[in-house]
Amino acid sequence: MSTRNDEVRIARRTAESRAMVADTMRAMGLTAALNRLTFEEGEEIRRQVAALTDQALDEQFRLIPPFFTTCGQNLRIGRNVFINQNCTIYDLAPVSIGDDVLIGPNVSLITDGHPVAPSLRTAYVVAKPITVERGVWIAAGAIVIGGVTIGENSVVAAGSVVTKDVPANTLVGGNPARVIRSIEGE
Repeated sequence: MSTRNDEVRIARRTAESRAMVADTMRAMGLTAALNRLTFEEGEEIRRQVAALTDQALDEQFRLIPPFFTTCGQNLRIGRNVFINQNCTIYDLAPVSIGDDVLIGPNVSLITDGHPVAPSLRTAYVVAKPITVERGVWIAAGAIVIGGVTIGENSVVAAGSVVTKDVPANTLVGGNPARVIRSIEGE
């Protein structure tokens, strides 16, 4: 695995790529069990997500299955977080979710992808971290791309595609997402 700044690169047919596949297989097994649960089974959901992420979760953590991830172990979840159904988090690079975050249904946080150049597209996987700061609400169907930080208390409008950092206390929307207005003081 090579890194450039905060970027992760994993070349094909290496020890790192084999470890990535093993992590993905582990996550697929754990999420299959998780996705058989119902919202009423909150304690068991917390237990399964804690095993997936290898971290303790507070009693206020809520998730409505189904949920999908490529690894789980690069995912850090703060206190009092709610993740609605059909959320996908590709965490080849770290994904940090702060306290008091709301994630709507069908949201995707995608750290990883492939090089654009056709000659390199299958040579390696590239990933950049995502940071979701405290108090953020990511509304239904939004997509957040690797390398992005969403600032404290911000709102990402439904269906938005976030490709650049979001300032704190703002409402962003569109594709690509742009600042619509400040929400400071609301």
